Amino acid sequence: MYKKNMFISLTIFCALVLLAGCFNKESLEEMDVPQDDAEQTSGEMEEDELESEADMVPRELYFIDANGMVAAQTIELPVEASKKVATQVLEHLVVDGAGSSKVPNGFRAVLPAGTEILGLNLQEDGTIVVDVSEEFNEYAAEDELQILEAMTYSLTQFDNIDMMQLRVNGHEQKVMPVSGTPIGKGYTRSKGINVMQTDTTDFLQSEAVTVFYPTEYNDSRYYVPVTQYVSDEEENKYGSLIEALIDGPKYNILQIEHVFNPQTALTAEPTLEDGVLEVEFNDRILKDADEAVISDEVMETLVRTLTKDEAVEAVQIKVENVEALQSETGEVYDEPVTVGLFTPKEKL
Repeated sequence: MYKKNMFISLTIFCALVLLAGCFNKESLEEMDVPQDDAEQTSGEMEEDELESEADMVPRELYFIDANGMVAAQTIELPVEASKKVATQVLEHLVVDGAGSSKVPNGFRAVLPAGTEILGLNLQEDGTIVVDVSEEFNEYAAEDELQILEAMTYSLTQFDNIDMMQLRVNGHEQKVMPVSGTPIGKGYTRSKGINVMQTDTTDFLQSEAVTVFYPTEYNDSRYYVPVTQYVSDEEENKYGSLIEALIDGPKYNILQIEHVFNPQTALTAEPTLEDGVLEVEFNDRILKDADEAVISDEVMETLVRTLTKDEAVEAVQIKVENVEALQSETGEVYDEPVTVGLFTPKEKL
């Protein structure tokens, strides 16, 4: 009886060992599947669905357009931990990089293919030190300034970043590596973007201002920022800025539209109070004087340009002898207008 029980026990034990071996073999097979293949098996079909379900946030990424101008496009990106946001933004500026599928038609990414973001260091004074791999040095000379502007403007969309310093593989860059554009201690928005100057520009009596002009590629409309120089002799800087918009570009830029009637004029000096800039024009600014309609492009051009001044939070546009100004869709502008989602801002 004892031997019979021993035989039964050994039989059960062997069966359990064989079963355990089967389970272990299955687990090993799963572990041996190449990681890429495993990701494709479990997630390739659901990639779009997973991204659509993830929390997304709008970011301003600066690319080069078909005319060689640097312009912002608002791109929805997945929410990242605060320390990774700036890295995410830069990685989406790399040719054939993480954001290649998000680059709009008519635009191209600015950082050479293969460029890696080796490190970022945000300092207390608002300077962010960007360290990139040596592939960065492979850009075309004619793109140098646009690359510097696109990186700087993409990073300084965040409130706590004011300046970008550049390193390549750990080495500080006082000038850009291909054509030697000066960087110095760092590059800021005060250097301008798509800078427009002429041989007659008097830098001693001029101030650099950035204005926005609408343009389009196929059916897509967007605004190009252009830095140009205006006289600083006038006491009211907002008046000078508006006059620059009305006058239009100092020289012709392909595809950029001049949306103002040349007979448009200010009827009073702009006034700023509690963050609201009040501006009054004659009726030549109107698209339809009978219906008191102002062009949507004129309104957006004004608001985009004027709210770039840190003191201006909103713009109240008025037209002489007009009580209720309205948009092309019939919306009455009875409140100051803000730039809204055109320039999303937040801290890292």
